[in-house]
Amino acid sequence: MALFDLILNLASLLLWLNWRAIKFDPVAQSPPATLVGTLRRAEPSRVRPWHSLLALAVLLFARAWFCWRMEPLAAWTPCLELGVVAPPFRSDRFSLSLYYSVLSFGLLLAVFYFWLLFFSIINGRNPDAGPIQMLVRLHLGWLDRWWWPFKLVLPFLVAAGFWVAINPLLVGYNIVRPGDSMLRRMEQGAAIGAALYLSWQYLLYGLLLLHVLSSYVYMGRHPFWPFVAVTARNLLSPLRFLPLRIGKVDLAPVLAIVLIFFGAGFAQRKLIMLYSRLAGGS
Repeated sequence: MALFDLILNLASLLLWLNWRAIKFDPVAQSPPATLVGTLRRAEPSRVRPWHSLLALAVLLFARAWFCWRMEPLAAWTPCLELGVVAPPFRSDRFSLSLYYSVLSFGLLLAVFYFWLLFFSIINGRNPDAGPIQMLVRLHLGWLDRWWWPFKLVLPFLVAAGFWVAINPLLVGYNIVRPGDSMLRRMEQGAAIGAALYLSWQYLLYGLLLLHVLSSYVYMGRHPFWPFVAVTARNLLSPLRFLPLRIGKVDLAPVLAIVLIFFGAGFAQRKLIMLYSRLAGGS
């Protein structure tokens, strides 16, 4: 069921991206006064932007209904993974299943945009990053033009505010214990907001492993590989002063993976302990 739930979340994300991609279509969006705007497709367009949003809403509703109906048969309790806490949503009530369906997709969407912010911060407007970085800018829109410290702190503020906003709902359904005060809920939100940055580790593992692979194996001329190379080079720049190259072998990506693995594990343990102390009211 957990794998099925993940697949539905990914399908929901694709529907969202399809809706966003319509805004990037130069033929559909250019005004008639421009040369591109005078071009029209030969076949009539049967897909409207709201079709993807409607399909997304139907999919989220259908998942909630399925979880609710399958609750007696499936030995699975859906949980909202927030890094330091995973509130369980019982499926015996349709309202809870619907809340979980919407919040679970919202969490995946937030992580996706958080990963885009990483590329925006690390690469900036480096022209060597190519068309992949352009897609990042298109999806982020006006956020991409922010000063990088603002982009770095934004996910923390959003995650902390999200927890404070949904905490009364979770308390009302007895999913989490009520906080002693608004300050305590804000402190819990701060721990969750800090834990959100740990989701970067999976992106970094994949990025560095692909960089190592493409450094020794020719992967073709697809724009994705220069994007990987530029991003990895910017990410590894703090390690340049270390003598990590032996002949043609560069050990910087390996050291970075080790540092990220142990650093993220240590940070997660400390944040879980902090949240547990805050949630316990001690």
